[in-house]
Amino acid sequence: MTQPLAAVVLCAGKGTRMKSEMAKVLHPLLGRPMAWHVLSRAFELGAQQVVAVVGHQGDAVKASLSALFPQLPLSFAVQAQQRGTGDAVASARGALTGFHGAVLILYGDVPLLTTETLKRLVSAYRAAKGPLAMISCRPPSPKGYGRVLRGPGHVVQGIVEEKDATPEQRLIPEVNAGIYCVDAKFLWGALEQLTPANAQGELYLTDIVALAAKQGEVTVVEAGHVETAGVNDRAELAERAEVLRQRVNARHMRAGVTLVHPASTFIDEGVEIGPDTLIGPNVALHDDCEIGSGVVIGQGAVLTHSMVGDGSEVKPYSVLEDAVVGVKCHVGPFARLRPGTRLDEGVHVGNFVETKKAHLRKGTKASHLSYLGDAEIGANCNIGAGTITCNYDGVNKHLTTLGDGVFIGSDTQLVAPVTVGDGAFVAAGSTIVEDVPKGALALSRAQQVNKEGWAERRKKVLDGMKQPK
Repeated sequence: MTQPLAAVVLCAGKGTRMKSEMAKVLHPLLGRPMAWHVLSRAFELGAQQVVAVVGHQGDAVKASLSALFPQLPLSFAVQAQQRGTGDAVASARGALTGFHGAVLILYGDVPLLTTETLKRLVSAYRAAKGPLAMISCRPPSPKGYGRVLRGPGHVVQGIVEEKDATPEQRLIPEVNAGIYCVDAKFLWGALEQLTPANAQGELYLTDIVALAAKQGEVTVVEAGHVETAGVNDRAELAERAEVLRQRVNARHMRAGVTLVHPASTFIDEGVEIGPDTLIGPNVALHDDCEIGSGVVIGQGAVLTHSMVGDGSEVKPYSVLEDAVVGVKCHVGPFARLRPGTRLDEGVHVGNFVETKKAHLRKGTKASHLSYLGDAEIGANCNIGAGTITCNYDGVNKHLTTLGDGVFIGSDTQLVAPVTVGDGAFVAAGSTIVEDVPKGALALSRAQQVNKEGWAERRKKVLDGMKQPK
């Protein structure tokens, strides 16, 4: 029978070099807190229990991560004092009371580890005779890392941290990545034996490797140094984000999405995109967007937590936030769809049109230069250029309702609350303050007056007012 698997993810560090009021593991990485990427890998691996060890800003870390994994077996432990990585892992013991199996030890600030590498680690542990398997790597420079000490037969004997290493040991190119899969019973016993007899005066988790080597062979799985790299400051955060972004973009392209210029395309984790969709340069898709099949998203568009239906086009430099766009719609260019916007099938929202809490039904067109806020707009309406729904009276917001087949002329103000009935026409340049019946024509212009000869008379008056040079 396969041994049960749990995971302990260390998320307690202050992250001083981030120079931030926010806990390090909460800094966003492709739309998710940094620690989310690590916790997700543990769950993907099939861990039955995952414990996040928190400390600095523990309540904020708990609240954020709990909201992201509401249905999964995530619990928390508190490291009350920063006494080293060994003490941090020991803090999780209570949360794993009664657990018998393998414990995967991960770090909330090492977000690039892949599920494939962790599978190799767990498989190596289960195939080995010893109580511990670990990941090592060979970075271009080993400076700052603990070195892997090997004896006769290339057998692992332990880890020495750089501050405690001899000059000869510092020449060792193989370093410890700090990622372990270890037998739970051995782990808790080994942690009890740790002492702070080192340059840092801390309880080093790495000391359990030497203890494991005395009980059996320590199995090592090598990984790329990029994959095992942590995040210490914002420059490194940006470097890790670039690696993740390339992975995400490659995944979408392999699934049938065309990215015209992948290097300038920003797609968050959690975004879903259907096949045969084309995404132009400098596009950003944030926060769980859902993009259908055969969609075209033009250069410079920014979409946040929005849905775009099959066959629709979002033209360049449009901005969508919490909006729903139906199938075969056309949006933009330079359109802004604010929260609460919903476009049904075949709706056209053109350049410099802004919507907010507006529902435009099938076939309706608002082609340019309009503001539609707090509006219910029927099917097959035509909204002329310069139309404004005047939804705010200085205190409250009010609703504008248009029936099906309504024609709104250019430069019209609809002063809410107001309703325009099915098939009604509103003449250009009107200010509508009362309901318009079905099939009626509404107009509110002043009568046009033409003053014959006025321009010539005005010119003579102005000429007489000129001062001599």
